[in-house]
Amino acid sequence: KKSGQIIQEANIFSKTTKRAKRHKWGASSFSPPQSEDWGNLPHYVVLQIFQHLSLVDRARASSVSRRWNDVFHTPDLWRRFEFELNQPATSYLRSTHPDLIQQIIKKHAQHLQYVSFKVDSCTESAEAACDILSQLVNCTIKTLGLISTARPSFMDAHFVSALTVVFVNSKSLSSIKIDDTPVDDPSLKVLVANNSDTLKLLKMSSCPHVSPAGILCVADQCHGLRELALNYHLLSDELLLALSSEKHVHLEHLRIDVVSENPGQTHFHTIKRSSWEALVRHSPKVNIVMYFFLYEEEFEPFFREETPVTHVYFGRAVSKEMLGRIGLNCPRLVELVVCANGLQPLDEELIRIAERCKSLTAIGLGECEVTCSGFVEFVKMCGGRLTQLSIMEEVLIPDSSYNMEQIHSEVSKHLGRIWFPDMMPTW
Repeated sequence: KKSGQIIQEANIFSKTTKRAKRHKWGASSFSPPQSEDWGNLPHYVVLQIFQHLSLVDRARASSVSRRWNDVFHTPDLWRRFEFELNQPATSYLRSTHPDLIQQIIKKHAQHLQYVSFKVDSCTESAEAACDILSQLVNCTIKTLGLISTARPSFMDAHFVSALTVVFVNSKSLSSIKIDDTPVDDPSLKVLVANNSDTLKLLKMSSCPHVSPAGILCVADQCHGLRELALNYHLLSDELLLALSSEKHVHLEHLRIDVVSENPGQTHFHTIKRSSWEALVRHSPKVNIVMYFFLYEEEFEPFFREETPVTHVYFGRAVSKEMLGRIGLNCPRLVELVVCANGLQPLDEELIRIAERCKSLTAIGLGECEVTCSGFVEFVKMCGGRLTQLSIMEEVLIPDSSYNMEQIHSEVSKHLGRIWFPDMMPTW
């Protein structure tokens, strides 16, 4: 129920109780204060109200009455919790009070099932998270998420031993998000040994201490894995084949981050077409998402052959040649986002993508150039299947066929809905 419905239900109960007591005492009798009615709300109503309150408000409400305090300690309220660990001196984000953390660990650790940590860039915050993790020995966590709100925070060796405590004691982990952490091959082996039957989601981008062999161990033994996110250097033909085995369930989502910090210093290997084909044969509905943060000269190994990618995001400038390969070799493409290109119009590349990528439904163009005629032709070929079309006004180049005043009506006609190009903010 939504919070408004819950409050309405609570008010109805309160009024009904008051009417019953007036009928019992007589119309002229003194009515008890409304706070007494609220204090007698059914347990399930108070529980649902508490579920919509912040932790601080929930704690304050628990002091209203003994019944409300009993509800405050109901296990259902403590199955999901986010520890916010931020240092007031360096972060504007709020933080969970240390006393409250200790109370949760002491009284409700065994109830925790869905746990996440939101940590800023301070070493003290990461150490606090490690300390909490190491104490979660009497709980059966199902989902675990680690979120760094600034630069990666969990890069201390102590973190691995604390995380291993959770891997050993939970036995039923189904979802783990451990991006930007020092998790390594030995800790993954512990994870697999204790949670291979339950693990369904694993997100571990930017984990420099994990090797291709480490992630292969996960795929070989966690046959229920449905979602996987990792860096490209962990992707291998062997991994794709393991995810395509008869024992493995159909993979639903594969995210691959292709990142280079120093141009020319990172070598990117090539994945065989046969390995991609094996994955798609086994999981025909899988979404394969690739995020590229490369320099132009580093794109050489990609999309030389047909690749079953569905979503492609270019976070840095990408060449016309690379976009041409997308049109030739990515027939399953659903979404394409290009942050920047050069000063040469992308008309031919977009038209090729429209011709060959029959599943394309979303496209976004940033610092690129497309003639208005070329853009209209692209939209005309795609038609109403383009559910998302985000193009900066500066991208479009007026020509002899269309000016900027005409382009929105022509594009709207082919889309079947009103469309305008995006405007650059003026502030």
